[in-house]
Amino acid sequence: MPAITVDDVLVLPRLPRLDESTTYRPVRRVTTAPSGYEGEGFPVRRAFAGVPMTELDPFIHLDQMGEVDYAPGEPKGTSWHPHRGFETVTYMIDGIMDHQDSTGGGGTITDGDTQWMTAGSGLLHIEAPPEHLVMSGGLFHGLQLWVNLPRVAKMSAPRYQDIRGRESALLTTPDGGGLIRVIAGEVAGHRGPGSTHTPITIAHVTLQPGAELSLPWRPDFNALVYVLAGRGTVGTDRRPIHLGQLAVHGPGDALRITADRTQDGNTPALELYLMGGQPIREPVAHYGPFVMNTRAELIQAVEDFQAGRLGVIPTGRVPHSDGQGDRP
Repeated sequence: MPAITVDDVLVLPRLPRLDESTTYRPVRRVTTAPSGYEGEGFPVRRAFAGVPMTELDPFIHLDQMGEVDYAPGEPKGTSWHPHRGFETVTYMIDGIMDHQDSTGGGGTITDGDTQWMTAGSGLLHIEAPPEHLVMSGGLFHGLQLWVNLPRVAKMSAPRYQDIRGRESALLTTPDGGGLIRVIAGEVAGHRGPGSTHTPITIAHVTLQPGAELSLPWRPDFNALVYVLAGRGTVGTDRRPIHLGQLAVHGPGDALRITADRTQDGNTPALELYLMGGQPIREPVAHYGPFVMNTRAELIQAVEDFQAGRLGVIPTGRVPHSDGQGDRP
């Protein structure tokens, strides 16, 4: 799980030590993601399954894609599909993914990169591994998070942010036992590169065996911790958590997470995806690839898609390409 890393975390800025007056967030629930398949058949874990939407707001959906080691000819992607009313945040940990849409946007993301697509008023979109990866096979592991848009932004113009792993803000714990990669929002005064309509924070955290993370967290944000790999505990009551589980936290000022001293032989550390945001608190009408406020808006989205008003499939570069899309 390379993502973005450093040779010596001790050269990084460090989180502050939290004082005794800190109110640590309790853990409301721990859920286990069921497994399924997406697109042309790549395996996913549905991380938000069974969690009330009110506890996820402003987030809608999270898939962990893989981790899977494909044989030659096995890598798969998605077919062309529409989106409207929300943002997709695709974080590639291992492997390579091409993306393209009907507005002409697209590119290639690989280890530690994030492709942030604001669907807004709507577009057609496709994601697939490049041809050379299809031929060779290889490791594939990533996440796709759906972030809701407030009513005033749902029909905004589509746009992309291609965020390279090296652009993430990097910091460590006071003892150097953890690496925090801030993708969007702010952690202890360190801001990630992602630009968001709704105030949110997204971070990828690696905790070495036995390390503890005491992380300040905005009180007006919700707090979700998803385990990408490894084992540990969450909360001051040290509730066990492992690969494929989500911890939903209650109110407070900070999160506490500890990595077990003994990890699986194939998993050297506890890997976490942290998400938090300011709830939008608007009605949510969700149907397939559309996230709107009312049923009437969903019907209009389907009609617009069927009428071709969300765009047409372009004749330019399409997966599977050579995987050499533009990279800033």
